[in-house]
Formats: sequence, C-alpha cells, structure tokens
Amino acid sequence: MKILLADAGKRYNREWIFRHFNYTFELAQSYAIVGPNGSGKSTLLQVLSSAIQCSEGKITWSVDEKIIADENVFSQVSICAPYLELVEEMTLLEFLDFHQQFKKFIAGFDSEKIISILGLEKARDKQIRNFSSGMKQRVKLAQCIFSDVPVIFLDEPCTNFDQEAVALYQQLITDHCKKRMVIVSSNDHQEFDFCKKIIQITDYK
Repeated sequence: MKILLADAGKRYNREWIFRHFNYTFELAQSYAIVGPNGSGKSTLLQVLSSAIQCSEGKITWSVDEKIIADENVFSQVSICAPYLELVEEMTLLEFLDFHQQFKKFIAGFDSEKIISILGLEKARDKQIRNFSSGMKQRVKLAQCIFSDVPVIFLDEPCTNFDQEAVALYQQLITDHCKKRMVIVSSNDHQEFDFCKKIIQITDYK
C-alpha cells in the first residue's frame, strides 16, 4: 500500500491549510504529523484517508502498483479520532459485532476477545451512551486498530485517556501495527513516540 501526494494542497475559502505537499507514505512505516493547534493536522489526515479532496495537486492510493479508486479507499483504511461518533444506542458487544459487517477484525480476534483486551468486560452489555468519554475513546481505538486493513489513521488517539489507557494504546501499537502503515496526527509525544518519520505541517504552508 502506498499513498502518493504530488504538489497537493487544501484550502478553505482563501486560506491554504497546506500546499505544495510532495510525499510518499509506505507500508510498514510510521509517520507523525505535528504542528500547532489549528494548523491543519486533522485536515491533512482526512485528505490522506480520502474523506475530503485536495484543492490542488494529486493524491493516489495504490496496492502493488495498482491504483485504487478514490471511492474504494475506505476499504483499505481505518481511522480513530475523538470527533467520530459511535452508535450510542447499541451495547458494546452489539456495536463491535455490527462493525464487523463492514470491516472484519484481524485474524484471531472477535468481539469478546477485544472487549477483554480493552478491560471493559463489565460494560459488555451496557449501552455506549452510558460510557465515560475515556471508555468511548477505547472503543474508537479498538474498532480502528483491530480492523483488518493495511492503513491506520490516528488523530489524537489518546484524548480523554488516563495513563493506564495510554499504556494500552502503546501496547496495541506494538502488538498489531508493525506491518501496517500508521499515520498519527498529534502534538503529544506519548501518542507518536514510536513513529519513525515526523512531518511538520508548517513546512507546507
């Protein structure tokens, strides 16, 4: 899996969020997108995931040199972000089972095993609407990392986490993301210390 940006740029009205971005993201590599709050880190992540389009330039996704159409990129990627919503009327078990109808979990994992790893066994049959913000973030992280896809996008993944949950996040990265492409948008070193490559978004203003 590769993501190639060629002179890519994104703007809203007259303000350029980033511009003249030339870069290649590759499988089995980890990247951190850093920069001041409001500098456009999340926007870049959404462009990379094909959720929004570039304003100029080109972005291509490919597997084994075969181009993936923009509308099919979703099947290759998964994203965790605090602004994404869960189906709060569902119980935790119902939600994870429902998620598998769209993206299967990686081999050897099912909903029950994931709940155990998250330490949420007592909340298994509770509606997600009754979860704390930290519990909800654990669920978002799990549906992202345990999805059987080659590319993982993490936008401030430890939002609302205590140190125990941060340790869980770091362990999940170590155990399940070494062979995947991981792109993290964050200013918190606890979230991206494992990343081999750092992208300062202000370099592309």
